[in-house]
Amino acid sequence: MSTAREEILTALRGKERGGSSAPAPWRSRQQFDDLAARFTATLTGLNGEVIRAASADEALDRLGDVLRSLGAARVVANDEPPLAGVDLAARWPGITWHVVGRTEGDLRAFCANADAGVTGADVALAETGSVIISSGPGRGRMASLLPPVHIALVAAERLTSDILTWAAARSGDLPANLTVISGPSKTADIEQTLAIGMHGPKRMIVILYGES
Repeated sequence: MSTAREEILTALRGKERGGSSAPAPWRSRQQFDDLAARFTATLTGLNGEVIRAASADEALDRLGDVLRSLGAARVVANDEPPLAGVDLAARWPGITWHVVGRTEGDLRAFCANADAGVTGADVALAETGSVIISSGPGRGRMASLLPPVHIALVAAERLTSDILTWAAARSGDLPANLTVISGPSKTADIEQTLAIGMHGPKRMIVILYGES
């Protein structure tokens, strides 16, 4: 006597695909006339902040402005463009830096006591005001999660409409970790009272540089 499981498997084996072809490539329904403007408006609406810069050099200048306004003394940074190759200690004296993958010492302990974390981003999503950050050599996820302020330096050429468009266009293996960040950390209790920074950074600042 056959079991229900065997009957289902038999029925599935008997099904023929009938020469069906693969589905057509997915196409986004999201169309934004100005990706940068949409990204800025959406992230700002999520309590994030966007600073525009014309170039990578200007983005570093704006980064310096932000760090001075914060009174930052300890900053962790991922070793990626546009920070890669920059002598951070020489450019911003008075700040103690920990560069992921280059600076010796306990990264977790440094991040837990840092004033800010600086990263790049794989992509910026105009629809949701999000940045996607991947882990890897020189790119630690703690830099964006533990310090009270997260600053992301993002080239405007990395803007795209939405996450599905990005996923359809990307190639290669996925990294061990991908983090999608949409503004500062937020949570709400059972009464829906919004609290900022309960489980991560209290401020999220994106310095968007270059032409989109």
